[in-house]
Amino acid sequence: MYKILVADDESALRLLVAGTLEIGNYEIQETDNGLDALDIARKEKPDLIILDVMMPGMTGYEVCKIIKTDSDLKDIKILILTAKGQYADKKAAKEALADYYLSKPFSPMELLYIVENILGVNER
Repeated sequence: MYKILVADDESALRLLVAGTLEIGNYEIQETDNGLDALDIARKEKPDLIILDVMMPGMTGYEVCKIIKTDSDLKDIKILILTAKGQYADKKAAKEALADYYLSKPFSPMELLYIVENILGVNER
């Protein structure tokens, strides 16, 4: 079973993402801030983290950069899921070493497809 951490300060968005991913064989954890996301990542080592950018405590970009530069965590896949869709935002995600980037609003089926591809679910 794959572990996915959803970090977003909007509870409705976390509910949508978790509800969408219930279709698959995933263990979903949720948090509403960047500091807890980093703490959970260190303790649980999820397979994928879906990160919002603007969160209390620490931004998604900051969390991403810390994870991707930590030798124990760098293999965790990170999907930035944000309403910030300008070129500069995509560039910031790339500089933070994010693996994937998806702008809000998004189609739940598109999210499921991306998550399955990231985790290689369809390759089994």
